[in-house]
Order: sequence, then structure tokens, then C-alpha cells
Amino acid sequence: MAPLFRLLNFIHSAYLKAILIWVFFILAAKIIGIFIDKILLRLTRKTNIEIDDQIIAFLNKPICRTIMIVGTIYAISYLKLSERFSFYINGFLKSILVIIWTIILIKIINLLFEKAKEKTADITRIAREILPLFQNTSKVIIIGIGVVIFLSLWRINITPLLASAGIAGIAIGLAAKDTIANLFGGISIFVDRPYKLGDYIILDSGERGEVVDIGIRSTKLKTRDDVLISIPNSIMANTKIINESAPIPRFRVRVGVGVAYGSDIDKVEEILLKIAYENRLVTKDPPPRVRFRNFGDSSLNFELLCWVDNPASKGEVIHQLNRAIYNAFNEQGIKIPFPQRDIYIHPSND
Repeated sequence: MAPLFRLLNFIHSAYLKAILIWVFFILAAKIIGIFIDKILLRLTRKTNIEIDDQIIAFLNKPICRTIMIVGTIYAISYLKLSERFSFYINGFLKSILVIIWTIILIKIINLLFEKAKEKTADITRIAREILPLFQNTSKVIIIGIGVVIFLSLWRINITPLLASAGIAGIAIGLAAKDTIANLFGGISIFVDRPYKLGDYIILDSGERGEVVDIGIRSTKLKTRDDVLISIPNSIMANTKIINESAPIPRFRVRVGVGVAYGSDIDKVEEILLKIAYENRLVTKDPPPRVRFRNFGDSSLNFELLCWVDNPASKGEVIHQLNRAIYNAFNEQGIKIPFPQRDIYIHPSND
């Protein structure tokens, strides 16, 4: 721009100076537009990221229009206009800039969140609720900033508006503190991902069930009794959760059994393993195993350990294994002891 300023020093007409400045900025806008369209867009198309092409395409026209409007404002400053007229002209042109960039920022926000929805592996339904919430909140913030700048350009006092907004925000926050707590609980669940739809979880309070819905306010569990439990996310975010479906869907079943002292422990182990391998719900990899746990008061205590593919089959598998163990031990003559007390009554000497 230095040659332009040197040229302006030799020109005495304010209108001619304004025209030259305006033409210069128009040409600069055209050159930058060509650079973005012909060079920058070609470079971004060579990348593996699709979103940069779209952002550059969004910014092309607003940048060119911004340069032209800035040039017009700068050119007008050389004209000897009245202060009042200059105020309205400059306010009008700057307002157009605010509107242009408010709209373009909203478009970019929409684009970023749409891409985030596509790229995010939505293992919980909560992403479909939280991402639009963030999207709308971002747009409200951008529009709010644009309105504040717009009012400032026209010298409108916004202090009462900000004070009213602050008071209203405090009132809303106090009235909706539980809702806000559940919202942030849902956000923490979305970020940490302690469970997903279809997982079987056990809460610290003892509830066990399948996760059937994860909303922005609450998580819903369906128990094995087909009872639906709705738990606020603020509680879910602050309780201990046992996820039986993670990190892999398999679930290990433990079946304890005691046999009488004197039983053939090798035979007991063989029977338990055979029962596990013959069960259709028990996986063969990892293989079932038997452990001799301890010497009880009246029994030798064993534990059959095996895996099932779905935690929902836990009750059914334990039922089938217990039935098979009881029948097999009866057939093989292996006794399952149980606590018993013998009472002797001594005859009186009287």
C-alpha cells in the first residue's frame, strides 16, 4: 500500500483519493478471491480432510466482501462529510460486516457439528442430544456477541441489558439446578463412556440391568424382571458402576459346589468340566476351569468357572449348570453334604 499512499500525496481532490482507495481495495478483493479459489482450494483438496475445503469455500466470498467494505469505509474517511452523516454511513457498513460474519460463523458451527455427528462413534444415544445442544448453544453465543457488537456500533447502552441477563441467568440457574446437574452428568457420561446401549451394568445400590436408553437427563435400565428403572445422570456420574459387558461382551459365571469328604476329587473335576463343555451357552474359548477352593466344615468346596457370550444369559446358565451338576453327582454317587445337627437327649437319673 506504500505506493498508493505516495500517489495520494500528489492528489488534492478528496473525491479522487476516495475513488482510488476504493478501486484499490476492490482489486485487492478480486486478487485474494482468485488466490483462494485457484490456489488455496486446490491445496486443501489434496488433503485427506474434507472439512477444510468446505470451510475455505465458506470464507471465500465473506473475505472478499469484507475487504471491499473496509475499503469503502476507508475511502469515505477521505471525504469531508458531516460527523452525523459519517456516523450513519460507517455504522451501516460495519453493521453489514457484523451480519456477514455472524452468518458465516453460524454456518461453520453447523458444518463442524454435522461432521462431528458423522465421525463420532455414537456408542450412546446421548451424542444425538448433547451435540445439538452444544451446537445451539454455540449459535446463541455467536448471535449474542453479534447483537452486542451491533448495538455498540450504534452507541446503544447495553449495560441494562447485560445486568438483566445476569439476573435472569442466576434465577434460571437456581430454579434448574437439578436439570443442570443432570445435564453435566450426561456430558460426563458422554465423555467417559462407562457404558453404552445394550450393556449390562450393576450399580453401587445393587440394581442390575440392561442399558436401554441414555438420554441427556437420565439413563434407563431394564432389569431381568422387565422392570424399567430411570436414574438421573447426576447420580450415574457419581456412583460406582460395574459393567459386565466391558471391556469385552463375555461374562464369567462362577458356580460353587461342595462335595463330601472322601470324594474322588479328580472325578469331581472331570464331571464339572464335562458339564460345562456340554452346555450350549458356555463358550469354549476361554475354556472352562475348575478350582478346588478350600476345605469347608463339612465339605470340599469347588468352583466351576466358565464364560458366556451374553451377560443376559447369566441366570439361565447358572440354572442349567446347577441342574446338571446335581443330576450327575447323583448318578455317580458323589454326595453333596449339607449342614446338620444331631441332638442327643440323655435320660434323666431321676
